[in-house]
Amino acid sequence: MTDLQAFILAIIQGITEPFPVSSLGHAVLLPGILHWSLDGHSPTFLPFLTMLHVGTLVALAHVFWGDWRAILLGLFSPRRTARTRNKAIHLCSLLVVATIPAVIMGGLFEHHLRLVFANPLMVAGFLTLNGLLLILTEIMRRRALRHEQDNAYQTQELSWKDALIIGLWQCLALFPGLSRSGATINGGLMRGLDHLTATRFSLLMAQPIILAATAKEAWQLRHVHLSSSMITQSLIGAVVAGVTALICSRLLLRFFHDDNRHTLTGFGIYCILAGLGSACLLHFHP
Repeated sequence: MTDLQAFILAIIQGITEPFPVSSLGHAVLLPGILHWSLDGHSPTFLPFLTMLHVGTLVALAHVFWGDWRAILLGLFSPRRTARTRNKAIHLCSLLVVATIPAVIMGGLFEHHLRLVFANPLMVAGFLTLNGLLLILTEIMRRRALRHEQDNAYQTQELSWKDALIIGLWQCLALFPGLSRSGATINGGLMRGLDHLTATRFSLLMAQPIILAATAKEAWQLRHVHLSSSMITQSLIGAVVAGVTALICSRLLLRFFHDDNRHTLTGFGIYCILAGLGSACLLHFHP
């Protein structure tokens, strides 16, 4: 992998991790479209990918440091009140419940899902489907709001049932091309959340998943010997991905601050165009 390829992959990872457009789908499609000779199972590629995840994880943790600080203080501070303790326990339980489905499904079907990774055309199809799901969710939500009062609520008012359903939506992201953030935002919207609250909970619950995946990748690398150039390339990639993810996360939260004006439709249109365009390029220029 050249330095330019590493730089491009780091930027793509930083952009697509928070945005509902599938970071994994882009990571599979881009090398195929550009005819990069990258082996996703190479012992030198996995450390680079792991460091990109570390970069995006640090960026998301920085954006949501206030939430994590409130959780830690509510659980462990000797000065905590009953109210702050209960809020911290409730939010922690929501994150645990929302994370369980993806952990179980990933553990059961990981080897079967790896077959999809080797087929960029299939990934392009899933990316197109991701766009259709984003648009369909917006249509269904808008129709529901015409007949009901807007019953959007904040994260602290979510129930375990809400978190479980959003967690089940997250399982869709096991297929490359279906966005994790897109699926969980869709799940939040279908449970009555506004765009901003759904996005905040989506990015918050992403961090335990990314942390678990990164820890697993790091454990697999315990016997891998890395050259100094590979370590340097991975560290630079982590910084680039982290800075990009930090900017894009803040942009996404600001984008959805006005819930009545902005929707997921634009992201859905992009995914459809990118998926169909990728399929055409892969089919006619294999």
